[in-house]
Amino acid sequence: MEVNYDKLWKLLIDKKMNRTELKDTAGISFNVLAKLGRNEFVSMESLFKICSTLNCNIGDIVDFLPESEELPQ
Repeated sequence: MEVNYDKLWKLLIDKKMNRTELKDTAGISFNVLAKLGRNEFVSMESLFKICSTLNCNIGDIVDFLPESEELPQ
């Protein structure tokens, strides 16, 4: 199973926020931000902080893709 954060990046554009502003406002580390950029798994605590900051639900920022539906890179 793979994880994809494309929804998060689109939501940031809609809210006119950049990645650094998200990191600072949500209180997440640069390492978490880097993992998000590489579509790697991060802790639920980090996802909660992001959702609280953006006033959204986890389904608004992340997709879990079965292996048969993985996006080409």
